[in-house]
Amino acid sequence: MLTQAPPESVAGRLAVDIRRRVIEMSGSPNGVHIGGSMSIADLLAVLYGEVLRQPAGENTVADRDYLILSKGQASAALYAALAATGVIPEAECATYAEPESRLGGHPMKRLPGVDFSTGALGHGLSLGLGVALAGRRYGYDKRAFVILGDGELQEGSNWEAAMAAPHLGVDNLFAIVDRNGWQISGRTEDCMSLEPLADKWAGFGWRVLTIDGHDHDQIREAFGEPVEPGRPTAVIARTIKARGVPGLHDTKKSHSATLDQNARQLALAALAGEL
Repeated sequence: MLTQAPPESVAGRLAVDIRRRVIEMSGSPNGVHIGGSMSIADLLAVLYGEVLRQPAGENTVADRDYLILSKGQASAALYAALAATGVIPEAECATYAEPESRLGGHPMKRLPGVDFSTGALGHGLSLGLGVALAGRRYGYDKRAFVILGDGELQEGSNWEAAMAAPHLGVDNLFAIVDRNGWQISGRTEDCMSLEPLADKWAGFGWRVLTIDGHDHDQIREAFGEPVEPGRPTAVIARTIKARGVPGLHDTKKSHSATLDQNARQLALAALAGEL
């Protein structure tokens, strides 16, 4: 089966729903970044199901949480989460990447639940830092949760924000690294080594947690623990690209793919535990 979470839990049901919708969207002729969408499904399920407060609130809402998908190519998973939680109509997922659709290949601010257009890699952490800093300075209870790709960390702008955040004391900022080990060009460690990744974040002054990004209990614990005053939190979530999708599990070719009807049926059967 594709998920380790108990199906009776809120996050467990949401994770299955997100994966199912991503698989269904993967029939788009424009392709879906199925690998990176499936690798963050459990993270999104716990965040949207149990952690985030008013994530789709208007910017005028003073006390709320922000989910910023810096790795915007995984937009299918975000749209699936927004549909599953009633933020956008479920039927709208069928319009993914079509002309004039609100569901672009990368998320755009015109969609409810999307506060920032993302996908130009390396920008999300700075946006999250701005949200967190504004909350602190204006006395609002805001938190920013930024999901970053591991290959994305090769963009230098991430490390400018990583250096600034502890200096500014924003303990309401969470950087979540989808550590699936792949980027479009191949294995991250072959393209540009990131390890020792936890030490790099710690060296800038972040509180660092390394977890199994598919284990809902570990995800829950990471965001449920009290923060350390004045220190932002980096969660390195070890995940598997296209986890459980037949023929694409932990592969480079899952980065962007279009699944025909037979492949989608096979993936849905794997999701249902029938394989």
